[in-house]
Amino acid sequence: MTRDFTDIDRLAEAYTDDLLALSPLTAINLGMTVDERPIDDLSPDGLAERSALRRSTLVALGSMTPVDAVDEVTVDAMRERLGVEEAMYESGLQAMSLDVIESPLQELRDTVDLMPTETEEDWVAIGRYFAAIPQALREWHASLMSAAATGMVTTRRQIEGCLRQIDDLTGPDGTFARMSVVGATRVDGPAAELVSGGAAAATEGYQETKQRLITELLPLAAEVDGCGRDLYPIWSRNFLGTDIDIDETYAWGQDELARILAEMREVAGRIRPGASIQQVFEHLDADPRYLIEGTDALREWMQGKADAAIAELAGSHFDIPEPVRRIECRIAPSTTGGIYYTGPSADFTRPGRMWWSVPKGVTRFGTWRELTTVYHEGVPGHHLQIGQTAARADLLNRWRRHLCWVSGHGEGWALYAERLMAEVGYLDDDADRLGMLDGQALRAARVVVDLGVHCGLEAPAEVGGGTWDYDKAWAFLRSNVSIKENTLRFELDRYLGWPGQAPSYKIGERLWLQLRDDVARAQGDAFSLRDFHRRALDLGSVGLDTLRRALDAR
Repeated sequence: MTRDFTDIDRLAEAYTDDLLALSPLTAINLGMTVDERPIDDLSPDGLAERSALRRSTLVALGSMTPVDAVDEVTVDAMRERLGVEEAMYESGLQAMSLDVIESPLQELRDTVDLMPTETEEDWVAIGRYFAAIPQALREWHASLMSAAATGMVTTRRQIEGCLRQIDDLTGPDGTFARMSVVGATRVDGPAAELVSGGAAAATEGYQETKQRLITELLPLAAEVDGCGRDLYPIWSRNFLGTDIDIDETYAWGQDELARILAEMREVAGRIRPGASIQQVFEHLDADPRYLIEGTDALREWMQGKADAAIAELAGSHFDIPEPVRRIECRIAPSTTGGIYYTGPSADFTRPGRMWWSVPKGVTRFGTWRELTTVYHEGVPGHHLQIGQTAARADLLNRWRRHLCWVSGHGEGWALYAERLMAEVGYLDDDADRLGMLDGQALRAARVVVDLGVHCGLEAPAEVGGGTWDYDKAWAFLRSNVSIKENTLRFELDRYLGWPGQAPSYKIGERLWLQLRDDVARAQGDAFSLRDFHRRALDLGSVGLDTLRRALDAR
């Protein structure tokens, strides 16, 4: 049964239309065709225009009355999300956006991965997109300098990391060079010239940006890592949709890490009695049962495990809508080493995709570490969560389905999904379970590092106590996390440049588990895990305060 849209839904739809007009990058992400300007106005004026849209929407929302439970969640979620976005804008955090993981520098490149490449028209769109990148980069730099004029500048470490990324991006095997070559094999004539010319312009635009960053921004950059305790609550709410007790969460993170490490020692002891955890890792990395050779085999393994999870969980633990029963696993064009998910287009013609960004030169992969990641990114993780929400056009407006995303909700759910798969028997192999716990240890360790560094808390005795700094954060991660050094270096730089995001995984999982326990306790014998999952995911990705209030009301 399709729910009739209300005035609040129509306001959310109007906001969505206006936002998509101001943000072609968002439109491309949703699989929409962009006919004119393909990139947002990233200048101070462009940021101000989006702020004005948020503020006018919040004013209109304040005079409206919800007519049902769906409306109540929409109002709650929009007030919280648009409100925190305004706080980010007013504080200057939006304008100063530059870090090694999630800023316009990366978004302009990453959006290319989502653009279709099947037809000549697709390649024309790519060529036009490339050609628009230099102007977008100049606008972004204007915002960076506007923020700098008020004392809001990112750290030297983040700028230098971005300079290295520009070198990789504009190199002979970077995105623009590769896409130019691929484009020449797919189209010819004016379309091929447009792609080639656009790729050259984009390369030049990034190289010019590098020089501007070196000469204009780098001399103003902060030397000390950490955003400070005053700004941290804004960052944290942006990623969680709730406020945390910084000191209590910091202590909990340390306790949670100790608990996970103790369980890891227990599981490792079953695999090789008397061996250290590191020795067990080395043993598993050499065990042929858990080895895959080549990226083609890796992609096939990912696809097989993802498809099997969908087939086996549908109808038992989850109600999986038909369009969501398709996921596509791919090897990413980038080489950062991460594994990530991109959602389906609004009409599901582009399926949800799980991407593995394989570092250069890596050809051997250990499945014992990564089976849990397939469940995190696929089903029952991000693919189910994002796909189920996208499929509920009968219930939710487009803002709820496609634009409202909260890291603590989404990443917290994905960690909860990993743990759930362990609970229902999919990680009974001790090696696979150790891989899950190893990932959990990383997520707990970064709660400690992120809060410690950014809020100036007392470092633990194992790294010498006193005030956190880069060296202590590095030593803490090295002693508690099993990741290759170059990947871990990037991870630490990411945490230092993106306050509050890394802890959102574990803090979000903590709340998901608490909510499940609370609902189960309240419903007693009537509690159904499958029904809890369906009702919770039908809400879409909302702030954690909104999630709690919505589930408490049911």
